[in-house]
Amino acid sequence: MDIAALSVLKSHASMGQAVGLAIAKLSMNTAEQASEAMKKMMELSVNPNLGAKFDQSV
Repeated sequence: MDIAALSVLKSHASMGQAVGLAIAKLSMNTAEQASEAMKKMMELSVNPNLGAKFDQSV
């Protein structure tokens, strides 16, 4: 194998690794945003006064 072919192979491998890392970062950011949204939704859903008083008629 000659030097040029090795250089091209190394470049392709490097590019593949960079793309893989970019996709992993993107999925981690998406998961972090989803977990923050879920946390906020759960915090907003807690209402300690809900159901404390109710009217009942028969």
